[in-house]
Amino acid sequence: MRILLLFLGAFLTTMTVSGSRPEGGKADYAIGFYNLENLFDTCHDEGKNDYEFLAEGTYKWTGEKYVNKLHNMARVLSEMGTDKLQEGCAAIGVAEVENARCLTDLCNEAPLKARHYQYVHIEGPDQRGVDCALLYDPARFSVRDVKLVPYIYRLPEDANRASRGFLIVSGTLADEHVTIVVNHLPSRGATSYYREEGGSQLKVVKDSLLKDDPQVKLLIMGDMNDDPQDASMAKCLGAKREAAEVDEGDLYNPWWNVLAAGEGTLQFQGSWNLFDQIIVSSSLLGGKGLKLSDYQVFRRPYLIQQDGPYKGNTLRTHAGGQWLNGFSDHLPTVVYLSK
Repeated sequence: MRILLLFLGAFLTTMTVSGSRPEGGKADYAIGFYNLENLFDTCHDEGKNDYEFLAEGTYKWTGEKYVNKLHNMARVLSEMGTDKLQEGCAAIGVAEVENARCLTDLCNEAPLKARHYQYVHIEGPDQRGVDCALLYDPARFSVRDVKLVPYIYRLPEDANRASRGFLIVSGTLADEHVTIVVNHLPSRGATSYYREEGGSQLKVVKDSLLKDDPQVKLLIMGDMNDDPQDASMAKCLGAKREAAEVDEGDLYNPWWNVLAAGEGTLQFQGSWNLFDQIIVSSSLLGGKGLKLSDYQVFRRPYLIQQDGPYKGNTLRTHAGGQWLNGFSDHLPTVVYLSK
């Protein structure tokens, strides 16, 4: 164990000297995350507040809009990771998907069907009806176990509230045990307390997974609704800014410095935030086997408004009461792993 820790320390020191981001490094696998922004079908789900996405709802959600939304999402998902790997991502966590029907329809879109993507999904308790899921290529990532750990509201006044939980998918990638946690923390409509609670609960999930297998290659991803330096991520989850700060059992958040350099995944009042993060365990920084080699905010011109008052912002499905036939208010993120 001491030899392993010395090796890890030496590796992290090397990363600090050469820069924490191994630009242009070799990549064997890509793992991504994308908030699909309201991928709803056109039918009402019993017990869910999905009325905005019905034909008579606020968004006048029709079959035409749904089909176009599927086409647009499939285009992005199929291109994620292709900057380094022709075959794209081995797995992609997604947020804001209404149900399994949407995921089935999505995976049947030609670009994703050609990659043979399957999905993991557990219907959650969110009152609006949106869930997290994981798309994956079974030829590269094989699923062992799936569970949904609920987000717990602790205050008495929240007794009747329900939100997205933490989707935990354990499997095998490159003959190694890899676990992916996909989550979507409470929105900015709620106070920071609720996202800090989410960060603390994610840490409990992380500690439990590492106790079960200290060598697991762990990726925690999602729309955190907070930036890397915010308390939920930096303090409650404890994700470190620099690789050199990461001890065994810790987490590394590479997006902290990406945001500091002015790059983000969504805009608010003209400024970029980076809510869409993929955080990795120390086991992906050094030692044998899979390790982090690069990461990126996935950005294409077609994902960005090219003119008008919102030029430079993300091109959404709806904005200002109009259907734009766009994509999402978020940009995807990708991490690359080498072995």
